[in-house]
Amino acid sequence: MPTVFTHLAPPIAAALALGSARVPPRMLLVGMLAAVLPDLDGLAYLTQLSSSLYGSFWGHRGFTHTLGFAVLMGVLGLWLCRLWQGKPWQGFVWLMACTLSHPLLDMMTSGGAGIALFAPLSNAREFLPWRPVRVSPISASQLLSSRGAAVLLSEFQYIWMPLLLIGLSGFALRHTRISK
Repeated sequence: MPTVFTHLAPPIAAALALGSARVPPRMLLVGMLAAVLPDLDGLAYLTQLSSSLYGSFWGHRGFTHTLGFAVLMGVLGLWLCRLWQGKPWQGFVWLMACTLSHPLLDMMTSGGAGIALFAPLSNAREFLPWRPVRVSPISASQLLSSRGAAVLLSEFQYIWMPLLLIGLSGFALRHTRISK
C-alpha cells in the first residue's frame, strides 16, 4: 500500500484543479477522510485475527477496497453534502471517487495480495498491469529507514508529481478562463 500521506493526494489534487468554489474546505476534508478510510481493515493486524483474515473478503484489501464500498461511501455523500452546501449528486460522486482512489493506488504497488475490487462478485485479487510504487512498510521506524525513503521517492515520482501536474493544470485553466 502507499503511505497514508499519498492516499491524500487524489482529493488534494482534485481540489486544486477544481478550486475552492467547487471543493470547499469541508468537502476536501471529508474526501481526504474517505481516501484513507479503506485501510481501517488493517486494524485486524493489531489482533490475532490478522493471519486468518488476510486474503478474505473481510481482511485487508478486501471489502473496504471494493467498488461496492466506494458506492456505499457515495451514498453516504448524498447525506454529507449538506456539510458543504453541495448538491446530493456532488456528494455522491466526490465521496465515491475519493474512496475509490484508495484501492486504485494500492493496485499500483509492488507488494501484497492484490485488491478485491469487484468482491463479492469476484474474489480475485487484482493489480494494475503497471506497478511502479514500492509497497510501504507498516511501522513508523521502517518508514524512517532507507526502505521508507525509497517508498516515498517512488510515491513522489509516480503519484504526487502526476497528480500535482493535473491539479496545477486545472488551476491554470480556471485562472486563464477567469482572466479573459
